[in-house]
Amino acid sequence: MSLKHILFIVTNTHFIGPNKRPTGFFFPEIAHPLEVFEKNGIAVEYASPLGGKPSEDGYDEKDPVQVAFRNSKSIRRLGKSRKLSEVDVLDYDAILVPGGLGPMADVATDPGVKSAVARAWDGGLLVSAVCHGPCALLGVTLKDGSSLVKGKKVTGFSNKEEFDYAKDDVPFLLEDALVKEGAQFSSVEPWQPKVVVDGRLFTGQNPASGGPMAEEIVKALRG
Repeated sequence: MSLKHILFIVTNTHFIGPNKRPTGFFFPEIAHPLEVFEKNGIAVEYASPLGGKPSEDGYDEKDPVQVAFRNSKSIRRLGKSRKLSEVDVLDYDAILVPGGLGPMADVATDPGVKSAVARAWDGGLLVSAVCHGPCALLGVTLKDGSSLVKGKKVTGFSNKEEFDYAKDDVPFLLEDALVKEGAQFSSVEPWQPKVVVDGRLFTGQNPASGGPMAEEIVKALRG
């Protein structure tokens, strides 16, 4: 198998909501997929709408995978993320959008993210997102004029999870927005892992789903 490359598209949001809640990407949602990809010899690079260093949320020093990421060369590369507009997604085999609350404030509506996701899908890449990351799939119109998520089976951070977590901080409910665009949304009990694969589209429900989703992506890249 020739070396495969995955582009993570990461939020630049530092604060969200009326109370200016500190946020960013959710640490395990990069750390766990990264561990899976590196173990399988898949290269990971990072881009963000504005480039530069994204802020983070949810670091757990009791999780050895997160500690390894904290001390890695990969996190140094993340700190110098490339500006998405200067990257061509077709140079990669897959894209992955990690969650955290941050994406709900920039990735959800950023036109550059939408065109990158559409270009990736139309170009035959694997497209993946976890937790709040599937907000990147909203409003994506493909070359044939269709909506990316319409009729697709997906998951993401559920209403039930949001009600207990950050309902007052997010501008909308991700589950509702995906359903409104015609996605077939499903979820399991809060904080339990769930991955949905629909052709080249891979989604994970929450932080616990990042590693299992990455395993599915590896299988597909090898397929």
